[in-house]
Amino acid sequence: MTSAQHERNSFILDQLAAEGEVSVSALAVELDVSPVTVRSTLKQLEEDGYLVRTHGGARPTAFRNIRLRQMDRVDEKERIVRAAAAMVRDNDRIMIEAGTTCAMIVRHLAGKRGVQIVTNSVLVFANARSNPHLNITLTGGQFRAESESLTGPLAERSINSFNARIAFLGTDGFTVERGLTTQLVEGGEVATLMRARAEETWLLADSSKYGKSGFVSFMGLDDVTGIITDDDLTADSMKELEEHTRVRAV
Repeated sequence: MTSAQHERNSFILDQLAAEGEVSVSALAVELDVSPVTVRSTLKQLEEDGYLVRTHGGARPTAFRNIRLRQMDRVDEKERIVRAAAAMVRDNDRIMIEAGTTCAMIVRHLAGKRGVQIVTNSVLVFANARSNPHLNITLTGGQFRAESESLTGPLAERSINSFNARIAFLGTDGFTVERGLTTQLVEGGEVATLMRARAEETWLLADSSKYGKSGFVSFMGLDDVTGIITDDDLTADSMKELEEHTRVRAV
C-alpha cells in the first residue's frame, strides 16, 4: 500500500467514524481525487470489512470496526478509565479484557510501578508497550480483527495460568435480565475465565450500553464486584442496578 492510499484509507475511516456515513462526491472533493479512485478505495475497505458500500457512498458495517467504536462517547470513557486506573496499586496484578474502554486504562498507569498485566487485547498491548514500569503478558490465541483481541483455546489456557487481584471487563450491552452480553462467543468465554482467576471483577461500560443486549449472555450482574459507568444513568436505572451489584457513576 502506498503512502497516498494509506492516507486515503485513514481519512475515509475517520470521516465514517465522525459522520456515520460518507459520500463518493464529497470524498472526491476533500481528497482531491477522482470519484473512480474513491469508489476503488471504498471497494477495498469493504472487502477488508470496514464498511458497506451504498448508492453514492458507504456506511459502517453492522458490527462496527474497532476504530469507529473508539470514537464513541470519548469523554465518558475517559472518566470511567481514570476511575478504574485509580484502583490499581503499585506491584498489582490485573487482567484486562478486550474492548475500547478497557484498552484505555493503561494510559493512566504512568505513575504506577511493577504492575503485572495479563490481557488478550492487542489495543491494551499497543497502549502499554511504551511504559517500562508495566509488565505485560499478552495471551496467545486466534486474532479477531473486529475486536483487536486474541481468543480461543490458547488464550483460555494462558489465562488459566495466572491469578489477579482485579479483572476489568467490557461489554457490548448489559441489562438486569440478561446480564453482560457480547457479539462474540469467544469473547464471553475469555471474560468468564478472567473473572474466575481474579479476586474482584469490575465492568467498565458507559451508560449508553445499559438496556442493550449483544448476541451472547456471558455473566450476570450479580457475578461482578461492581460497575464503573458515567453519570448519565437515570435514578431508576441506578437503583435497579444497585439491587444486583455496586455501581460507581463518574
